[in-house]
Amino acid sequence: MNGLRVLQPGLLTLIQDGGRLGQHRIGLTTGGPLDPFAFNWANRLCDNASDATALEISIGGLSLEAQVHTRVALCGGEMTLKINGHELERWHAHRVQPGDKIDVGYSKAGARAYLAVSGGFEITPQFGSTATVTREGIGGLNGSKLQQGDQLPCADRPAAQGYRLPQLYQPDYHRHWPLRVIVGYQQEAFSSLQLRRFFSSEYQVSDRADRMGYRLEGPSIAPSINGILSEGICLGAIQVPADGQPIVLLNDRQTIGGYPKLGSMFSLDTARLAQLLPGASVTFEEISQDYAHNHLHLARQYYHRVLAVPV
Repeated sequence: MNGLRVLQPGLLTLIQDGGRLGQHRIGLTTGGPLDPFAFNWANRLCDNASDATALEISIGGLSLEAQVHTRVALCGGEMTLKINGHELERWHAHRVQPGDKIDVGYSKAGARAYLAVSGGFEITPQFGSTATVTREGIGGLNGSKLQQGDQLPCADRPAAQGYRLPQLYQPDYHRHWPLRVIVGYQQEAFSSLQLRRFFSSEYQVSDRADRMGYRLEGPSIAPSINGILSEGICLGAIQVPADGQPIVLLNDRQTIGGYPKLGSMFSLDTARLAQLLPGASVTFEEISQDYAHNHLHLARQYYHRVLAVPV
């Protein structure tokens, strides 16, 4: 079995595809990339389907050895990409051949990066997806993060087409602006004073932030109720537990929960939040459902209209 061999797995590298959709009814969460924009671009630059299986690299430190001819593209947080010791462009599909060493350095900005290969990694799906969710022990190679010596199978593609994304269209992970929130039906559990406090305050990302949820630290928010009957939880739901410190739930969230919820973060902004490192500051602003629908549509149109450059 040929592909890429893991020399060093980094701090947390996970096999991910587009996510495990439609399985909440049996208690399985979605998984998938925390930053779908960077994930989709890594695949697009390798001429793959947008949900092809790739690697999500948190913080960095990954080292691989190629055993096939293929192309690789690294998109997302500012982690250096080196092939055989030579630093190369990110957001660019590069050729590799058997024996080449691929190194991903530690992030200078942004918490996640995505490494795609031509044709995607050939991983057996579980419950319809290859996405790794370590809490549930499913997906990937063995339901866990990559380990030294793991083998990542992929096809030999010496003639694979590759592309690069001009710097003009690459995101700036140093830039921060308010994260957008759609208030939900449980907003009545929060007084106007508590809502104003949340939307006018600055919060810091806790060191307990992970793929399940980003815990925030800042002014305490006090709902008028202590809990609710457990119900389904959407991506980006903002729960307020008993300590008053908001938690933004992400891809590996539990499928049901009983804390009051302020609302839900705009789906485009959960990716921005997941690129922040512990200690980063965040603020929030309220938007309407119509605003969210319109901006999501515009973002998708923009993605498809940006032209990658053949290499």
